[in-house]
Amino acid sequence: MATNKVNQTGRNRILVSGAEQALNQFKNEVASELGLDYNGDKGNLTSRQNGYVGGLMVRKMIAQAESQMAGGTMTK
Repeated sequence: MATNKVNQTGRNRILVSGAEQALNQFKNEVASELGLDYNGDKGNLTSRQNGYVGGLMVRKMIAQAESQMAGGTMTK
């Protein structure tokens, strides 16, 4: 069973141990697709830019889940 990350405040908790690194890599890939440098100080990005990254991540994750449920094996 998945374990919650200990000592993290707020709502955004990593529910599956070991997923944090994969999510960060995915976030960097999506930001790169949008032409944003997400590797440095994220404080330099606007709220809109951060929103684009998060929104596109969600759309891609939903598309992947829908594909898997439909019997496909879409990745990324």
